[in-house]
Amino acid sequence: MPDLLIELFSEEIPARMQARASEELQSRVTNGLVEAGLTYAGAAAFATPRRLALTVHGLTGHSPTLREERKGPRVDAPDQAIEGFLRGAGLTRDQLEERDDKKGRVYFAVIEKPGRPAAEIVAEVLEQVIRNFPWPKSMRWGAGNLRWVRPLHRILCILTDEAGAEVVPMEVDGISAANVTEGHRFMAPGAFSVSSFEDYTAKLKRAHVILDPAERAEAIWQAATNTAFAAGLEVVEDRGLLAEVAGLVEWPVVLMGRIGEAFLGLPAEVLQTSMKEHQKFFSVRNAATGRIERFITVANRETTDHGATILAGNQKVLSARLSDAKFFWENDLRVAKGAGLTAWTARLANVTFHNQLGSQQDRIVRIAALARALAPRVGADPDLAEQAAQVAKADLSSEMVYEFPELQGLMGRYYAEASGLPAEVAAACQAHYSPLGPSDDVPTAPVSVAVALADKLDTLTGFWAIDEKPTGSKDPYALRRAALGVIRLVLTNDLRLHLDRFIDAQLLLHAIDTKGDAKQAALRDALLHEVARHGVFGAAVRAMVDGIEGDAPEWVAQITEHTPDTSDDLLGFLHDRLKVHLRDEGIRHDVIDACLAMPGRDDLTLLVKRATALSAVLATEDGVNLVQGFKRANNILTQAEEKDGVEYSFGADPKFAEDATETALFAALDTAEAAIKPAMQAEDFAAAMAAMAGLRPAVDAFFEAVQVNTDNQVVRRNRLNLLSRIRATCLQVADLTRIEG
Repeated sequence: MPDLLIELFSEEIPARMQARASEELQSRVTNGLVEAGLTYAGAAAFATPRRLALTVHGLTGHSPTLREERKGPRVDAPDQAIEGFLRGAGLTRDQLEERDDKKGRVYFAVIEKPGRPAAEIVAEVLEQVIRNFPWPKSMRWGAGNLRWVRPLHRILCILTDEAGAEVVPMEVDGISAANVTEGHRFMAPGAFSVSSFEDYTAKLKRAHVILDPAERAEAIWQAATNTAFAAGLEVVEDRGLLAEVAGLVEWPVVLMGRIGEAFLGLPAEVLQTSMKEHQKFFSVRNAATGRIERFITVANRETTDHGATILAGNQKVLSARLSDAKFFWENDLRVAKGAGLTAWTARLANVTFHNQLGSQQDRIVRIAALARALAPRVGADPDLAEQAAQVAKADLSSEMVYEFPELQGLMGRYYAEASGLPAEVAAACQAHYSPLGPSDDVPTAPVSVAVALADKLDTLTGFWAIDEKPTGSKDPYALRRAALGVIRLVLTNDLRLHLDRFIDAQLLLHAIDTKGDAKQAALRDALLHEVARHGVFGAAVRAMVDGIEGDAPEWVAQITEHTPDTSDDLLGFLHDRLKVHLRDEGIRHDVIDACLAMPGRDDLTLLVKRATALSAVLATEDGVNLVQGFKRANNILTQAEEKDGVEYSFGADPKFAEDATETALFAALDTAEAAIKPAMQAEDFAAAMAAMAGLRPAVDAFFEAVQVNTDNQVVRRNRLNLLSRIRATCLQVADLTRIEG
């Protein structure tokens, strides 16, 4: 069986495209070979800045001969039907066979597709792959029509077996396949031939090209860490940057340079971001002080002066970049220490957040009010929470964040500290964006939690208010991430919040327009504060509305006539994200559904505690069997109620028990109910679930010993009412009807 080697040699491929391109080359070529009837033992793809390579070993030498029989129309069918069958089969009428069938004489077409040599198939597949390759961006050059990411210079395509290497004959846009490639552009210019994948990799390495990107990345990291260690320093790990730099060089040469003394006072994150984004440098840190003092750059060649000229040029460019960063930093500090962060927040009145949701300044006002309302529920000082929310977005107007948007929040913390704001406020400026993903750290400081929750809830309620929800795979405003952030903030900090009240209040805030009237705005805020505390349908809100002197503003009706449809929909969205979050922790979606049917579904902490306890019970034999017993009781009871037209919900009496198992079940239910009720009141769900699971032996014994629908109607009614007690007792804990299986 031959081995296939393909190399597509071009001008430099952008580093960000290389990994995906090598994957596409492998999948498209191997899929095409398999579809054409060839099989193979294994394949691997590689990329360097100037080449994509694919090796396929254990390839079959020929595709198999295929024989296909197709049943056609009857012999006496209309000519049009027969001609259509002939066109589909690619045959003439004299090539058809007549055979007896239960419907009479029928035409059959026997189509044989002879096998083809691997070289012919490879040429056909590779040409199609090259011509239809899915580059994110591509170009044409010269007079040809071929599109490639950069001008394509060579196609290497050989099949190697025991007899030697054979060039696959093919041509694409004037480029003929050969067994020739090139080494490093500067260190080993010139072409050379190869005879196999092993020969190819060995000769490339001698020509100063490391083919495997993982090997290049490992070489860079080892050399960088060793160089830094020798100077008593450490490299700041950045796997994303490492992968990118490995895609920029074919022969990595690690060099370490110094950062000018004038720039060492910049925050470490500013130095790190500037060097990474503009220069693709690794930061080198002094572990003792935490300062970034040097940098690592990766050259693509060895030089006679051991990189001195390269380093000098890099340091010159870096100094210019860091001079800009230093200017931004010093300028921003003057503003923060002078006018304060409010000078920046005032500018945000001219920055649109969304054309239907107002400016960034409007959003800050909403978040500050919500953070103040949330503060007592999360253990934060309301004044500090409001103050933090008012300045948390201020750094969006700073020059540093304008230049490096990824530093938002972090620079806010630095500037808040410089302006003398409390430490809790400064910390919230950075932490309120978190968590940004499932693995991001969750804030735990109360003020940070209040602002982070307010930020995310305002985002969610705002886009729900204008009906801009995620659809399918599209989520342009990252609302799924915001919902997961709310969930993780609540669960990590063990918060007890009635989320529907805050959602209702914020939805109404988005909907009510007081037309700039300060008095009406104050009344609105007071009403919505009560909505957040007691709920939109609570007596406190009604009492405030009734107590309004004079004519109430028209917008008050939006509160009194509020319908929960939108807030319920948003809460359902949060529940869906919670299911995804808990699925990763091993809690099934039907367990969550069983708990969602219980009171307090907007209290996520309560919901998760209940679901965790139920999941633990269902992992036991008693729990599984009890659910089956519950479902059996529920089914019998439901059918009897439908048949009799009555509800069997009370009146079960032990004096009508005819069997010892009935008496035992009465006793077991008395014991369980006595334990479940106080456990549920204390939110000790584990104890409540355990008491419920303790019913299992009595329920099993009852169903094995007695017939519920007996002919004695008094006994039958008593037993049905007993089943109702089983159902009611179990439904105190969770809606077991929603448990699957």
